[in-house]
Amino acid sequence: MKVGGLASQVGASYLWNQLRRPFLSADKHERELAETHIRNAQRIVESSGELRGAFMKLIQMLSMRQDLLPGEALDVLRATQSSVPPMSYKMISEQIRKEIGKRPEQLFESFEETACAAASLGQVHRAVTKEGFDVAVKIQYPGVDDTVEQDLGNLKLLLRTLQTMGHDMMRQNIDTDAVYKELEQRLREELDYVAEARNMAEFRRRFADDSEIVIPRCFTDLSSRRVLTMEFLEGYPLADLMNPVVDLELRTWVARKTQVVTWRQILEFGVLHTDFHPGNYLVTHHPKMAVLDFGSIRRFPEPVRKANLQVARAILSGDDGVLADALKKLGYVKSGENPAPMVEIVHLLFEPMYLDRDFAPGEYDTVAKATKLGEIAIENKIYQSPPHSVFLMRALIGLEGVSHGLAVTTNYRRIFRDIVERIED
Repeated sequence: MKVGGLASQVGASYLWNQLRRPFLSADKHERELAETHIRNAQRIVESSGELRGAFMKLIQMLSMRQDLLPGEALDVLRATQSSVPPMSYKMISEQIRKEIGKRPEQLFESFEETACAAASLGQVHRAVTKEGFDVAVKIQYPGVDDTVEQDLGNLKLLLRTLQTMGHDMMRQNIDTDAVYKELEQRLREELDYVAEARNMAEFRRRFADDSEIVIPRCFTDLSSRRVLTMEFLEGYPLADLMNPVVDLELRTWVARKTQVVTWRQILEFGVLHTDFHPGNYLVTHHPKMAVLDFGSIRRFPEPVRKANLQVARAILSGDDGVLADALKKLGYVKSGENPAPMVEIVHLLFEPMYLDRDFAPGEYDTVAKATKLGEIAIENKIYQSPPHSVFLMRALIGLEGVSHGLAVTTNYRRIFRDIVERIED
């Protein structure tokens, strides 16, 4: 009922905007439309907070879709609180008993009753195992997975409203089926802690050759589908280092390491940690970089990984013909279409990788780039991207945000080149 009312409110607001259009100047209509976008984003955020659980997680995922709402509204969606009031210890204790067979005080040497973190799907408690290991125990809220089908149905209703809005207001044809499928897959993954434990083990194996990367290990005997016990890692949140007063040498190391971690996943492994934000990365005193939260992983088919690698090599060689061929393989350019607009978009997006010199992230004017990209997209009717690009773009946007925050002037092309050159086909 809440989501039905939300969809009605959103749809009615755009209908009202359309009805008023003939009576307004072009500038006045554009201002009212922008206000409507933001107001509806706020409505969605407020509803996700009330509904909690899987629907809140879906709204957080939806905030990545730049084809559904303009930037100002997406900024509001991104503000959806990932932190919510924790549930009572009694309820969490019972959930652990149901999942593993014993209560926390029987399973652990010590278990902190107060959660150290609480989010949309579950909360985390610190504990010490019987063997003396410091661990973090993530417990899924009781009943969250029981509401998934209903939450996904609610999302379909909301997407249909956004689809109509996208067509009528933003002149875009949005494939909501592809959006829905992608979000559904990621949500189901995040609800399965057994799968997350496997993801953690896979990333430990893949990064085993890099002593500067730390992935927590899972304690499988203290884990289940809804309870995940993992090594507790100490360190500074990456966000704490995104400050000019932090030692430049350390910030430079972090800037390089975030590039290595991200590009190896995309170009070498074809397996991507999709939740790229500073809260999922810690920097230890050594320094080493710890990666956390493996609930949502995007695996790219091998042809997609190879085509992404072809794009990277074409950027380094400056060969736009090879670049155009790779973009066709990836589905950014359809058969018979002129690849030149998409090639221009790549040139804009990856400007630091084209320049063989020290580059200050502040030189990359995100607003100006976004405006130019929008102009190219509208002029050439580029409205959709292939589904596999959704979380890839999220990771790259996250990487760009971290680079801006660290504000390190360095040769990003050489870092990129070193990563690409070590990767074999």
